[in-house]
Amino acid sequence: MIVLPSPNFTERKLPVSLLIMHYTGMQTAAQALDRLRDPAAQVSAHYVIDTDGVTYALVDEAYRAHHAGVSYWQGMTDINSASIGIELVNKGHEFGYTPFPDAQIDALIALCKDILSRRRILAVLGHSDVAPTRKQDPGELFPWSKLAENGIGFWTDDFSPPVDSAENMLKSIGYDTTDLNAAVTAFQRHFYPAALLSGGTRTLERISAVLKGVSHDL
Repeated sequence: MIVLPSPNFTERKLPVSLLIMHYTGMQTAAQALDRLRDPAAQVSAHYVIDTDGVTYALVDEAYRAHHAGVSYWQGMTDINSASIGIELVNKGHEFGYTPFPDAQIDALIALCKDILSRRRILAVLGHSDVAPTRKQDPGELFPWSKLAENGIGFWTDDFSPPVDSAENMLKSIGYDTTDLNAAVTAFQRHFYPAALLSGGTRTLERISAVLKGVSHDL
């Protein structure tokens, strides 16, 4: 762990209950680290993980990093106060989105396991889950199922008969459905990437299956 302090943090107003995954969406790790430590930018994250697995600590977990912006989950709107933000170095959809290297994901799993051993985390989410109209990260190539195999967050390959409308089920899971299409796409990026990558057509049934599993950690 390399400590590179960022000045961009404030006091928390809520207990930590969420882990939020991001990609940096920049050309290089150096660019991302510079921006996340620039006082003028006023953005930050608690951790940054490079493609080779090198991990940087920018903001102490005791403080509120500025990583989620305007966001929402299960009635909470100050997601920054309630979360730990982890940035993965990846060029993102704008500059050449690619799969996340094994070394990077292995480092992420180790970091998350450490956090989970110390904190009561209720959900592990992507930036797009909490800001569906604004964000795409960490995107449809992020290996959510591998994290779940390691006890980090929730995953299912199941499909279940719909128990309600897409809007109502997504609301029950935690999504902001003000823009329903954006919420559906965010859900697909996390829980049903086949809908975006290979034309999967069973989104409603996957939403229902995830809803059945929300008693588990997301």
